[in-house]
Order: sequence, then C-alpha cells, then structure tokens
Amino acid sequence: MTNSLTVTALNHRYPPRGREAPRQTLSDVSFQIPAGRVGCLLGPSGCGKTTLLRCVAGLEPLGSGEIRIGQHVVADRSVHVEPEHRGVGVVFQDYALFPHLNVFDNVGFGLHKASSSERRRRVEEVLDLVHLRDAMHAYPHELSGGQQQRVALARALVVKPKLVLFDEPFSNLDIETRQRLSAEVRATLLEAKATALLVTHDQYEAFALADEIGVLRAGELVQWDTAYNLYHRPASRFVADFVGEGVFLPATIIDANHLDSELGVLTLTDPTQGARGDHIELLLRPDDVVHDDASPTTAKVLARAFRGAEFLYTLELPGGRSVLALVPSHHNHRIGEAIGIRVELDHVVAF
Repeated sequence: MTNSLTVTALNHRYPPRGREAPRQTLSDVSFQIPAGRVGCLLGPSGCGKTTLLRCVAGLEPLGSGEIRIGQHVVADRSVHVEPEHRGVGVVFQDYALFPHLNVFDNVGFGLHKASSSERRRRVEEVLDLVHLRDAMHAYPHELSGGQQQRVALARALVVKPKLVLFDEPFSNLDIETRQRLSAEVRATLLEAKATALLVTHDQYEAFALADEIGVLRAGELVQWDTAYNLYHRPASRFVADFVGEGVFLPATIIDANHLDSELGVLTLTDPTQGARGDHIELLLRPDDVVHDDASPTTAKVLARAFRGAEFLYTLELPGGRSVLALVPSHHNHRIGEAIGIRVELDHVVAF
C-alpha cells in the first residue's frame, strides 16, 4: 500500500466569477489505484478529469473529500500538502522540457540536492529505462515528439516518485507513434514498479496503458472498471456509447435465452434477467455481428472503413435500422451490396 492512491468522496467547485454561480466540477468521486498499478480517468472534454489530476498533484484545493498517497493524507478539508512534498511526478501534455538544457540536464533537473555522482547514476539509470542514453547530450528541438515524451517520463521517474501523473501525454503525437509509445510507457512503468494515474479522452490510449479505467461524466465517476468490463459490461448507456463502437437495437424478451428482434430470434449464451414480453434496447458491438454468406438474414452495405486486417461495415437492415460489423478485409464488398449476417451474443447488454 506504500505507493497506492486513494481518492474518497472528492468534491471540487470553481468559485463564482462576476455574476456567474459557482461551478461544480467534481461530485463525490471515489476510486483506488493499488501500488504498482496504472489507473486512468477517461471522459470527454470538460468532464473534470484534468481538474481531478490537479487536485491529486496539489495544484488545486479540494472542496471536500480526501486524497491519500500510501497511508498519508495529502489533502482534505484541513490538510493541504504542497505539490513538492507529495512525492508526485507529473508528465504534462506539452512535456514542459527546458529548450536550453540537453536531455541529461532536463532529466536531472529535480536532483539538485544529490551529489554529482549520484545525479549522474540516477539520470543514466532512467535514460536506460526509456532507451535514450545515446541521446543524453541532445537538445529537445533535436528530438522527435516520441523521444521528447520519453524524456518527460524519465524526468518524472528520476526522483523516484510515489505516484506518476500523466495529463493527456500522447495528444500531440501521430496515431502510430501514440500506439507504440503507449506500450513502451506501460512497460517502463511496470519495470519501475511505479503507480500511475493517466487522464485522457482517448479510449484506445486508456486501454493500452491502464489496468483499471474510470469513466467521468460531468464531474461524476460513472464506472471504475477494467477495459474489458467497460466495453462488454457497461454500467450505463453513457458508458456504452462512449467506450467502443456499437448501436442499440430494439428487442423483446421471449424467454431467458431468446430475444425477438429485427434480426430474427436471437439465442443467448448467458440467460437474460428480464421478464417475458419486456422491451429492451440491445447493445450490439461490431464483433457481435458476423458476416455469413449462408445466413438468410441480409443487410445492405451503407459505408465501410478499411482498417488493414478488417473492414468496419455500416449495414442497413431491411427495416431501416443500422448495425456495425467487423469483417476480415479479404471480404471486400461494394457500397449498396447485400451481405449475409448473423448475431453471436455471449451476453446481453441492454437498457
């Protein structure tokens, strides 16, 4: 528990400006990240995730609630430990590197109290960790965006923080670099045995980095869970809409293992809890809809997005509703073409 993060019933509001009323930004937010794990706050712009990160860092006061790092309370209504005394490292969105310092001096900036030999040992150690030892004499403008991001991570880790905070760390990078770097950063954090909290609006970034993810909506934490459960077992329609892709299809419960829908009678692997005759909105993910030339049920291709190994097809059902399907890319169907489909549901997600 030494380096765990525990946030309990956290509330925050910005004071009124002029004639504006006070603005509530966080409402009773609670979650825990065990030591050595990576957590993430995921949500749209303006949902309060960066404000929460600033509260954890000590850059923003709480309205009420409590923040603990390990066993130590660093913030509540009567306690406010200053940022420099929390043992927290922060990786900012713009990296905040000093342009006039080389990589070695940027990384070692926070070690001014260490001896020169200890400073060199620690800096070289973390540069090895982020695979940048050969670039220690380079300046930020000589580095790629991905390399700059790794320098920022090394600077955060060199002081051996109890907790590392990431504020939208990959938003300035292209998609390919972002995906590669997400895996590298996670491996680095695991090797350093660091506890970390990431805030992002990018679900794929969250999936790649975090052990558990909290979805924020208008300052409220609506679900804290694994990526798998957020995708396959969303706690609300907002989470279902925000995480992953999918559509809602009206259906009627026939019995515990069967639903009647526009796609015909659907057989369920796991029984539904609803009553016979109940009308539901069934969540269909693209991987629930399978391309099958032998199926009597057909749908017309409205749109397609090439994803390398797969196409994401938008399909129109005979009744006019649309569904999504992931199809291997050697099935190259034209817009307007009718293709056979069937539904494979491991479990029901319905609202």
